[in-house]
Amino acid sequence: MGFVKVAKTSQLESGWVIEVQVKGKPYAICNVDGEIHALAGECPCTGGPLGFGRIQDGLLVCPWHGWRYDHRTGVMEYDDSICIPTYPVKVVGRDIYVDCGAASHGGEPVVGSA
Repeated sequence: MGFVKVAKTSQLESGWVIEVQVKGKPYAICNVDGEIHALAGECPCTGGPLGFGRIQDGLLVCPWHGWRYDHRTGVMEYDDSICIPTYPVKVVGRDIYVDCGAASHGGEPVVGSA
């Protein structure tokens, strides 16, 4: 699929999470201390909308049942066998792009400027 523009940096202040949709699929975009990361937008528990979650102690917290994930790797805090996909991110100027076709499980997403 390649990189797709999903948001502007002005929409995502440090400590925020937003949900974006690409071809009808939700993604959670996080800004933690100026690093932007993209994760699949549904929690494996019951499909909770991770893009409406919050960042707490550096973890993405599902708004429905409180499951907590490392925002960089997608690994669940309490059970490292549970992992949500992460996606490469790049920031070009003020635009945020995500490569929705390049999912990683437990790996580091690509973050940076072009």
